[in-house]
Amino acid sequence: MATARELKFLPTFCRSCRSLRGPQPRAYAALVPGVSQVDNRSDFLGKKPHRKHPGILHLPHVQLPQALANAAQFLLLERPVHSIEKQVKALTNYLWSRHLPVEPEELQRRAAYLEKKFLENQDSTQTEEKLREAVLHALRKTTYHWQALSYNEELSLIYMAARLDGGFAAVSRAFHEIQARVPEFQPQTLIDFGSGTGSVAWAAHSTWGQSLREYVCVDSSAAMLSLAEKLLKGGSESGRPCIPGVFFRQFLPVSPKVQFDVVVSAFALSELPSRADRIEIVRNLWRKTSRFMVLVENGTKAGHQLLMDVRSLVLQEKGKSPLDPEPGFVFAPCPHELPCPQLSASKSLACSFSQAYHPVPFSWNKKPKEEMFSMVILAKGSPKDANRWPRITQPVLKRPRHVHCHLCCPDGHMQHAVVTARRHGRYRSYDHSEKCHKNLQLMLTPLSPCCRDLYRCARVSSWGDLLPVIAPSEFPASPAEEPPES
Repeated sequence: MATARELKFLPTFCRSCRSLRGPQPRAYAALVPGVSQVDNRSDFLGKKPHRKHPGILHLPHVQLPQALANAAQFLLLERPVHSIEKQVKALTNYLWSRHLPVEPEELQRRAAYLEKKFLENQDSTQTEEKLREAVLHALRKTTYHWQALSYNEELSLIYMAARLDGGFAAVSRAFHEIQARVPEFQPQTLIDFGSGTGSVAWAAHSTWGQSLREYVCVDSSAAMLSLAEKLLKGGSESGRPCIPGVFFRQFLPVSPKVQFDVVVSAFALSELPSRADRIEIVRNLWRKTSRFMVLVENGTKAGHQLLMDVRSLVLQEKGKSPLDPEPGFVFAPCPHELPCPQLSASKSLACSFSQAYHPVPFSWNKKPKEEMFSMVILAKGSPKDANRWPRITQPVLKRPRHVHCHLCCPDGHMQHAVVTARRHGRYRSYDHSEKCHKNLQLMLTPLSPCCRDLYRCARVSSWGDLLPVIAPSEFPASPAEEPPES
């Protein structure tokens, strides 16, 4: 048995005779029971510092291209809108608080419930006409009244002033995720459904401008398409486009054989009047996807629910259509294809993310802002090609010597992980050897760098990043866990 004096000098002794012990076993630091451990299988850090580990996907403050910001300012100065600041705030609040339209089946269910309730509580001699009026009156008071927005020239300008910069920031963040995780991907074609002011084309050009040669912008509003084209030409109708190869259309291409490397719908699916319309459009967009389909909506419960419905639709129907034989998977943000754990929680929350940006410098719009958005990126191919690391779904709480991370894990569950400096920054891995000291069978060894990686990576990670850890079922066998030989 080792004496206290021997144990006191043990770490120094072991460091001095590493050459006698042979290769060091890799130590895997436990995060929390049932969650994960640091993923060290492929030397994920390489020579990069921890603050640039491959799970970091957040962006610093996004800024509009200068040509786009100048064009937006010029268009508002050229055709000033009465009380523009007030109208911008009103439109922003309306779009943020907007719900999905109530489906006809749901209306019928509510009407039947109200009719039964009135018959139970009121005089049975009430005429059918009065009962019908009472039911309709109650429905009007309790049902969200959804209306389609008709974008004329003036409303298009107000929308540009309200949403051009925030929409650009959200889509830029989604594109950055693809570029950071698949750097070899160089798309040549892109289509944007519900293109609005054309911010998707600008964001794509900022991300992959060296390879993209064709951008197709589709929007049902002629006034919005005209505004997007003016922005592209510096604010005029006859200028030279800042981005070559951009085409504007009011309808999607009819041919199912026409495909695009990147298919985008940003804040557009929520503008469709019914679920049937959304299903038809999503199926069409997925058939036109050759690699990635990027869907972005407001970071509200309504926006998140819409995206989860679309996600389920694509996953359930993958491979069933002869026009779409190639399988698909969820590239981001979910590390799995299972039902969203946020929706099944006792208190459901929207799975949303935040992106900081510098707004267009209008007179009322000078301070940096945060865009709250939800996204789903669906990809064609095999999910084996994607990292299945847990996603950080809430702001990271950094406390002295420990970090709180809320994770969406590959097993389809949410976990609250606490990573501490004490558990992941001291001597705590073991090696069995008799070459260092004949009287000691169990000897403490210095902590492997991979154990420290976990705490350091968690410390520099932010909301929306991936934490580079693996599930317990993926742990490789470690010699340190084998019992000592007798």
